[in-house]
Formats: sequence, C-alpha cells, structure tokens
Amino acid sequence: MEVVPASILEPLSPREIFGTDRLVEVDLGSGPGKFLVESARRFPDRNFLGIERLLGRVRKTCRAASMIGLTNVRVLRLELDYTVRYLLPENSISRFHLNFPDPWPKRRHHARRVVDDEFLQAIHRSLVQRGELWIKTDHESYFQNINQIATRSDLWTPRDWLEEGYPCTDFEEQFLAQELPIYRLRLCKRNSDPQ
Repeated sequence: MEVVPASILEPLSPREIFGTDRLVEVDLGSGPGKFLVESARRFPDRNFLGIERLLGRVRKTCRAASMIGLTNVRVLRLELDYTVRYLLPENSISRFHLNFPDPWPKRRHHARRVVDDEFLQAIHRSLVQRGELWIKTDHESYFQNINQIATRSDLWTPRDWLEEGYPCTDFEEQFLAQELPIYRLRLCKRNSDPQ
C-alpha cells in the first residue's frame, strides 16, 4: 500500500504504482486516511493515491485499507507540495482533493499556505483534460484567498459543488456537528487548446 519511489527526482508512473490504467484521484494531505480509504471503497473502479508526510498516518491508512482488502489505494509519504510540483506527471490525474489544508491564520505565516499560483499551475499540469480540483476549508479568509488566486488565472472554470457520494473527513464531521460553515470550491481544468 505504501509507495516508495525509486527516486524522488523522477516523475512517478501511476501505471506502475497501481498496475492498471484506471482513473487516478489524489488526496492531498490524506492524514489518517479516513477520506482516502472510504473513497476507494465506494469507488472501486478508480485508483486513489494519498499523499501524507507523517509516517504514523501513512501506516494507519495502509492498515485500514489492507484490513478491508482494498487494492485501489496507495499512499506516498512525502510533502504534498513537492510531490505535486515535481513528481506527478502531466495529464495523469483525474481529480485532486484538498480537504481542510492548514490555513496558517496569522498574517506572518501566510507564506506557508500550500495554495499559491505555482501550486495551482502544478495541479493544472498534472490533471487530465477536464480534470478537477476539489477544495474544502472551514477558514473563510483562506477560502477567499484561494478563490482569488484561481479566478485571476485563465486555467480554471469554476463548477457547482456536487457531493457525488464522497465521504466526509473527520474535520468536516466536527464542523458539521458544530453547525460551522464549510467553504467548497470545485475547479475544472480549462481547455488550453486553441479553438
């Protein structure tokens, strides 16, 4: 279940990671794996790659997926920003999920936020045509910042949010139980071919 690349200087091959050519979805910062494992269980016709830097969370995810016999889950233990920018090949991912990224709320820490112009460009490059980036956050100002970055670019077409049967994350369940707002953004890769 855990992916250990031969080199972190060469792009990964989803075909080699999964052994199939099915659509690949990526859970960016997959944490303990609840969303990743449950998504893979609900959508057995797709492959799911989790990116998580903490070993304990990677192991927990791998155990959970193994216990229920999932073969369409892999977890990569690396920084998600580096992975997106340098290891995911062009036109290889059908959908990215970025659920509740750290908002780094203090102004002096905003530079640590994962979503910036370069990150969105790297996501765009890795997506297949009409691939999507789904983002959820509880932090309104971070959401507005992400929305501004995305809308000032000609790379994305915003779409209406659809649940499509995906599970809730732990954070999402907590916020819903407290009746706190959750901000959602669904971006579709805009066709860059000349018309």
